[in-house]
Amino acid sequence: MNQSVQQTETSCDDTARPAPLLEVRGLGKAFGGVHAVDDLSFRILPGEVYAVIGPNGAGKTTLFNLITGLYQPDQGDIALKGEAVQGLPPERLARLGMSRTFQNLQICMNMTALENVMLGRHLHLKRNFLAALLRWPSLRASERTCRAQAEELIRFVGCGDYVDADAAAMPYGALKRLEIARALATQPAILLLDEPAAGLNSTETAALEQLIRKVAAGGITVVLVEHDMKLVMSISDRVLVLDYGRKLAEGTPREIRDNPDVIAAYLGG
Repeated sequence: MNQSVQQTETSCDDTARPAPLLEVRGLGKAFGGVHAVDDLSFRILPGEVYAVIGPNGAGKTTLFNLITGLYQPDQGDIALKGEAVQGLPPERLARLGMSRTFQNLQICMNMTALENVMLGRHLHLKRNFLAALLRWPSLRASERTCRAQAEELIRFVGCGDYVDADAAAMPYGALKRLEIARALATQPAILLLDEPAAGLNSTETAALEQLIRKVAAGGITVVLVEHDMKLVMSISDRVLVLDYGRKLAEGTPREIRDNPDVIAAYLGG
C-alpha cells in the first residue's frame, strides 16, 4: 500500500470517529508453511490501551515483531498515523513514534539505570562530529538536558531509588519498569509492551498497572501482549483475541469475558 490510509472515517450514523493511530489490514506471516499470523486486520485508536491475548502459539509475539519491523510480512498492510510502514526497519519506526519492550529483558547490565535510559534518548540528541570533538557548549548543554530527562523518566516509572545504580544490582521488577522508561525516552506516540507482567509478583504487577495507566493518561497509546488476564481485563479499553494467528474476537473486556468462542479457546471447550 503506497497511499495514505484515509485520515478520518464516518460511521453509519454519520458520527465522526478519530482516525486510527495504528491500522493493520490483511496481515500474514508464515514459517515453513505454518501461518503464524493469518489475514489479520484491526485498528487501534489514539489514547487506547489495547491488549492482544490468546493461547500459547496464537501468534501474539509474531504480530508484535511484524508491527515493529523485526519481521517482514508476507502479505498485508500496516499504517502508522495514516502512513504505510510495513517493512520499515525498527530505527525508522522509532523515529516515526513507535517504541516497544521485549518479553525477555533487553537491558545493558554493564551500565547504570541512568545510562540505560539515556540510550533511549539518542534519537533526539544533536549529532555533530566536530561539536563532539571540540566539546562545544551546545553539546554539553544537550547532554545535561538528556541526563535530566532520563532521570525524570526513571522517577516517573517508580525507580527513583535506582537512578545511579548498576542495572545488574536492580531487582527484576524494577528492571521491567526501567525498560519501559527507556522506551518512553524515544518520545513515542505508541508503546508496545510484550508480556510486561511476566515474572512479576502481585505487588510488582500492581505497580506495573499503575504505570501503564500513567503512560496512557499522558496521551501515549499502549498496546500490550499479556497472559495476566486480571491485568488485561482491568486496564484495557479493548482486547483482541488471537487463535492460530487469526482474529477470534475483539471488543471491550466485558465482551471478551462473555464470548463463548474465547471461553472455548482458553478452556478447550
